[in-house]
Amino acid sequence: MINISHHTIREAILGRIHAGEWELGGLIPAEMVLAEEYGCARTTVNRALRALADDGLLVRKRKGGTRLCKMPIRHAKFEIQIVREQVEESGGIYGYKLLKLDIKKPPEIIRQRLHLADKDEAMYIETLHLSNARPFAFETRWVNINSVPTILEAPLETMSVNEWLVKTVPFSSGDVIFSAVSAPKDIASAMEAVAGSALFIIDRTTWFEDAFITHMKLYYKEGFELNSRF
Repeated sequence: MINISHHTIREAILGRIHAGEWELGGLIPAEMVLAEEYGCARTTVNRALRALADDGLLVRKRKGGTRLCKMPIRHAKFEIQIVREQVEESGGIYGYKLLKLDIKKPPEIIRQRLHLADKDEAMYIETLHLSNARPFAFETRWVNINSVPTILEAPLETMSVNEWLVKTVPFSSGDVIFSAVSAPKDIASAMEAVAGSALFIIDRTTWFEDAFITHMKLYYKEGFELNSRF
């Protein structure tokens, strides 16, 4: 048996969570299985899992096993909403159009936001979210494929990148800016709005530990109101 600290086990399990090895809300291997895998005492694994549970990443129940939280980091100050749920809560029928998907080098400002090297590429996505077949929100997004390699296999033809990331990739922190902007011509056209009209926008960058995940801008239709709970 290897003499290994619970801190080392915690970091190893954290890395597997970050890599998307287990589904959000799904069971992770039992303590005995992990102890055998890492060649350490079961008590060491237990301490590592308790630390991750204290961090809000895991939920532990006697006889129910240990699960990855559906929304890791329970104490996040801002809830990342799924646009589909926003539409359905307002009584609309949700739909979306994947307008653009490309792997390319991002502009300098995005490289800075996602901490990318000059040579790094990222995935760029444009999505039009619909309510009752009418524009509801226009989304532009960059995803760091170094931090989220599984995005390359994500079913983005059948699920919006917004929903896929919220349901699949844990996050720990983020920067968010709320503002109103004059709609650029291309976005106004997609939103069936007048160019230059005021649109509510959410500008957000999220990361997990020291791995930067995504930067997005979400432009909502004219008259949109953001409701939140605290």
